[in-house]
Amino acid sequence: MLSEDEVRRQIQDNRRFMKSIFGKDQYESDQSKKLPQPPLSHPAKGATVIPLTKDFAGVVKEADYLALLHARKSVRVYKQEPITLEQLAFLLWSTQGVTGIRGSGYAALRPVPSAGARHPFETYLAVFQVEGLEKGIYHYLPMEHALEFVGAVDNLEDEVSVSLCGQGWAAKGAVTFFYTAVAYRSEWRYSIASHRVMLMDVGHVMQNLYLSAHAIGCGTCAIAAFEQEVADRLLQVDGEEEFVVYAAPVGVQL
Repeated sequence: MLSEDEVRRQIQDNRRFMKSIFGKDQYESDQSKKLPQPPLSHPAKGATVIPLTKDFAGVVKEADYLALLHARKSVRVYKQEPITLEQLAFLLWSTQGVTGIRGSGYAALRPVPSAGARHPFETYLAVFQVEGLEKGIYHYLPMEHALEFVGAVDNLEDEVSVSLCGQGWAAKGAVTFFYTAVAYRSEWRYSIASHRVMLMDVGHVMQNLYLSAHAIGCGTCAIAAFEQEVADRLLQVDGEEEFVVYAAPVGVQL
């Protein structure tokens, strides 16, 4: 248990972290040193790659933007029924899909903004009920707009719940999204200024997930409370160069 003085110091440190250092602290980034740029996304690691559709004509049920804004809310209770692979493809594309490449692979344009177009996130899925997919952990390949199967997990619902601090409802949707940060993608350009904007960027991603989920008749709820080491281990990421920063279950609305 932290003492009151330690809590106050931590609060002050956290407030300073929230404030911009752009135009104040001087640093030399790896980009300015002309060091090689990191890849824009992880390549496929395994042999099982599942292509996804970009034909979303039959997926979107609510295309009225004003109606989506009125409907947007956090949803924690879901129907116990699957979503389609086409619905999942839409959620993945609308949050981290690639809409264009700039330069010689310098930047990927996506449906969400990111500081310096660095897009430092990877999307992992704990799939429970998605038509055509085996239950297990998956990784999204944005460049190919495809999924790769990471592996099956015994008692997946329990493992996901434990990773999310015992929030059992978060493993009762059709799929739970996990977003990891590959920190060097942003650090390469912004060095010590990158971490604050990475947290802003993942908020942009989550808002798109909210609106897109409602557009297809589903719901979601952002989760920031998770056991870091447990969540990282579940996704098979190293916890240093890549680590979980956000999560959200998605399921069919009641």
